[in-house]
Amino acid sequence: MHMNVAPHLLTEDRAEYERVLDDALSTAHARPELSGAGTRLTHAQLRAMTLNATALVTSAAASEYEHFVKVREENRAALGSRAPAPSDRPGPGAGVVAIFTVMVPVLAGAAAVIFLLVGAVLRALAPSLVFGATLLTAGLVFGVLAAAGLLCAAVGLLMTALRNRPAEVSTGTAPDDELSLAREAWRRALLERGILPFLRDVLAATAPPAPPPPPLP
Repeated sequence: MHMNVAPHLLTEDRAEYERVLDDALSTAHARPELSGAGTRLTHAQLRAMTLNATALVTSAAASEYEHFVKVREENRAALGSRAPAPSDRPGPGAGVVAIFTVMVPVLAGAAAVIFLLVGAVLRALAPSLVFGATLLTAGLVFGVLAAAGLLCAAVGLLMTALRNRPAEVSTGTAPDDELSLAREAWRRALLERGILPFLRDVLAATAPPAPPPPPLP
């Protein structure tokens, strides 16, 4: 069935309109003015009729919708202006530091494992051989270097997180709140001034005629 779309209702908001309608139909049993929903007309029939009358229903909340769209566009523009410009080439200092931070723990850890393993084997096969003890000492030294490198990397990550946290926290929380309020105001006006009155009028039009008064004696 074809759904008429109001000129002011953007395509991205049609799904929101249908969600408000579905919420209204799902709670129709709790609304006395919609007591005929599901009996005189099924929910599917009421939904189809309301979708076909989208232009009429949404016009009742046109001012709230225009405000919501305006706030959303301003919010998107603000987010776009705050987006950092992409950097094609990192600074040489940052690249060297990053490589050094990554490679030192890896190389030192690998050397520590090799020296400790070879030193332990030599110490077990030839306890009197001084070279085995030397390898064990070297392995311990490289192990300390690996641990220190991991500690430096962890500190660097922590400092980066702390440095970036204020920018993330202050990224447009107020516009987001304003957008949520504008969306909720539109949804409420759409429900109370558009969808519910339309459903009430449709159910009233399909109500059975009142019985004639009893004849006078």
